[in-house]
Amino acid sequence: MARSLCAGAWLRKPHYLQCDKYKTGVIDGPACNSLCVTETLYFGKCLSNKPSNQMYLGVWDNLPGVVKCQMEQALHLDFGTELEPRKEIVLFDKPTRGTTVQKFKEMVYSLFKAKLGDQGNLSELVNLILTVADGDRDGQVSLGEAKSAWALLQLNEFLLMVILQDKEHTPKLMGFCGDLYVMESVEYTSLYGISLPWVMELFIPSGFRRSMDQLFTPSWPRKAKIAIGLLEFVEDVFHGPYGNFLMCDTSAKNLGYNEKYDLKMVDMRKIVPETNLKELIKDR
Repeated sequence: MARSLCAGAWLRKPHYLQCDKYKTGVIDGPACNSLCVTETLYFGKCLSNKPSNQMYLGVWDNLPGVVKCQMEQALHLDFGTELEPRKEIVLFDKPTRGTTVQKFKEMVYSLFKAKLGDQGNLSELVNLILTVADGDRDGQVSLGEAKSAWALLQLNEFLLMVILQDKEHTPKLMGFCGDLYVMESVEYTSLYGISLPWVMELFIPSGFRRSMDQLFTPSWPRKAKIAIGLLEFVEDVFHGPYGNFLMCDTSAKNLGYNEKYDLKMVDMRKIVPETNLKELIKDR
């Protein structure tokens, strides 16, 4: 057991579980070899204070990224935590050995129908998922790759990254191993100034802190460009190609931008399919 950088309790670091499963052939994915064999996927600064969601700045083959892994079961509809439950005791149990590609496609189709509703183009999305799941690009989806893909598809953020992979405001998926995934990092993650360690905040006078924020805050024309990007992203998710998604948390901490002041989403875990959310709350 090792002390997690992101948790206040003793937990297994996320990659321990992934590598155990990878080395025994249970899971596979494009990030597994770098994570578990060559060790060229590095964990850096911790970005989360919740044990249920491990999130780190990382470097993969000299490219910066963000590493995410959901570690524990979380409650539905608690917008202070997460919207997708994970039960580790049954993690990577599907699909089972002997499942054909056609059967796996039917499983994914049924999952999408439950999450997204009866959209007419779900088969197209299923084929897109199989392309993403084929991490080694050999034209076939192995059982390990299918288990990784199935675990990841339970997470709204991963599904949204796949659906919006060609949209400029969505971080790109770099790779995955099991339900640990690596996404493109966002260069600037503070919309209203500069982020400082909390220890430094204690010793900086409030007046000087406001001056620092004004100095590092984007100018109004650049703020306008970021705002337009947010409107474009809302259009992408609310009138998406595979149904509507709703933003359950619109706080600024989920938004960032790049050097061209194009909006980039930092965290999309609380953007959920409208059909799925309605189903969850209908009896409450």
